Amino acid sequence: MVKTKELSEDTRNPIVDLHQAGKTESAIGKQLGVKKSTVGAIIRKWKTYKTTTNLPRSGAPRKISAHGVRMITRTVRKNPRTTRGDLANDLQRAGTNVTKATISNTLRRQGLRSCSARRVPLLKPVHIQARLKFAREHLDDPEEYWENVILSDETKVELFGKNTTRRVWRKVNAELHPKNTIPTVKHGGGNIMLWGCFSSKGPGRLIRVHERMNGAMYCEILGANLLPSARAMKMKRGWVFQHDNDPKHTARATKEWLRKKHFKVLEWPSQSPDLNPIENLWRELKVRVARRQPQNITALEEICMEEWANIPATVCENLVKTYRKRLTSVIANKGYTTKY
Repeated sequence: MVKTKELSEDTRNPIVDLHQAGKTESAIGKQLGVKKSTVGAIIRKWKTYKTTTNLPRSGAPRKISAHGVRMITRTVRKNPRTTRGDLANDLQRAGTNVTKATISNTLRRQGLRSCSARRVPLLKPVHIQARLKFAREHLDDPEEYWENVILSDETKVELFGKNTTRRVWRKVNAELHPKNTIPTVKHGGGNIMLWGCFSSKGPGRLIRVHERMNGAMYCEILGANLLPSARAMKMKRGWVFQHDNDPKHTARATKEWLRKKHFKVLEWPSQSPDLNPIENLWRELKVRVARRQPQNITALEEICMEEWANIPATVCENLVKTYRKRLTSVIANKGYTTKY
């Protein structure tokens, strides 16, 4: 059946006017050149709703019943890794055949979207308990305590790595134009390993690690850079040093060296990079370096040093000032990895 053209309001309103004037549906239809059935439908609509304008329409009925919606919603909440194909098969066994797109639209209306799973450190029960213990023990520490902590870590910076995402404005089919691409090479084109530290006062020293680091080399790095960083950042007496549980950090020689130097070391839960604000600082550094597009390893090292020194002290201060929120998030998330 061919769908007829919808009448405009300029035609519908005169139909009502002629009806109120006492004319029959046949006469109105002949006068305005409209089918009698159409005239009757418009008059009935006017009598019922007191208007001739289009009313909100319900649209086509949902392919998936309310019960089916509850079933697939319950399934993905129980197992977020369930595929659309699996859900389609479940519905098919229940007597409903739908496409994957329909499943996506249905789940989206329930507030569920298909997203890439984030990679996070593997947490065993012992790690979760240690994280919760750390968060609860330090939750009520005053802000002044964290202001007197030096946080440290190592990171790798690649020459042509995926340190940041760049967006470009381009036309269709121009995605491979050199201006619209980011050059990459195998294995990142080389990289450098860095050790750095910071506190609420600002960045401390940043140095390049030229060889594979072991416990002995780590002690040399701390001996040459930790105290000078503490002096430069004007740390108060009794400041605390933080590092994670990397094997070279927890080696017997490292522990003995720290004990002889009388450094206070913060007990740290394993598998907890989200608890260390220096991860945010590394991200800041890598974004800044990527913007400058170094072309060789020497330039990469120089730019890293320059950009590290240019990070404002206010950035470091804010990271430390909001530390209590990290602890609160860990507790709220029952010890699992948080968004930080």
